[in-house]
Amino acid sequence: MIPRPAAGIALDLGSSGARFCLGQRRTVTVPAVSGRPVVARGRVVDAETASRLVGEMVAELKVSRAQLTVVATTPVLCGDDHREDIRTLLAGAATVVMIEGVKAAALGVGMELSQPLLVVDVGAELTEVALLAEGCVVEARRTPMGLHDRVLAAVLVEVIGDAVLELLRGDHGPQTADALDRGVLLTGGGGLRPELIYKLGSRLGAAVCPAPAPHTVSVRGAASVLQATRRHPGVSRRPFPS
Repeated sequence: MIPRPAAGIALDLGSSGARFCLGQRRTVTVPAVSGRPVVARGRVVDAETASRLVGEMVAELKVSRAQLTVVATTPVLCGDDHREDIRTLLAGAATVVMIEGVKAAALGVGMELSQPLLVVDVGAELTEVALLAEGCVVEARRTPMGLHDRVLAAVLVEVIGDAVLELLRGDHGPQTADALDRGVLLTGGGGLRPELIYKLGSRLGAAVCPAPAPHTVSVRGAASVLQATRRHPGVSRRPFPS
């Protein structure tokens, strides 16, 4: 029998800061320091600080990395270089599972993923639009623009609207239309902006539902994946589908 790792951490690294979920689903947020971001536009730019933050969380759990399972979120459409950066930060962990942040957010809300779902994540420096179907991200768009850019809500709404229109015209257009009928899940800091919620609903002609505590929903979803890997150790030995 493969021994079960003794502890785990869920991790969501973003431009606004790092969010960790430790044992008992306790969430710890470490805000980004002005002028010294750990992540910029979805890329790790300060690996030393990121590694130190992870080390502090591991120390708080009072375990060695060799006993640790980590579930980390990634932006949609990120490349292998970003995934390799995350693996390097988490070197020594018993198991590392990566999951796209938009899917983690849907899991964090408890959405039924067998039906098409449109997730819009408006973060500090990235805006992501993703179509999920049968539990997988089947098509997505991302724009290097977010709340830290201090653009008007109307500008972000147009960016999102154009991305959704591209999805409607693409190979998964019918599923996108079904997802719009179901309603749009809004996550990230944008889910805390009433003006953005209202304007986006008007632009898309669809219900826009902000996730509860939308800025931490992705790390909560990653924590639910972490619990699954600890209940069923075999899951942690396979890449998590995305």
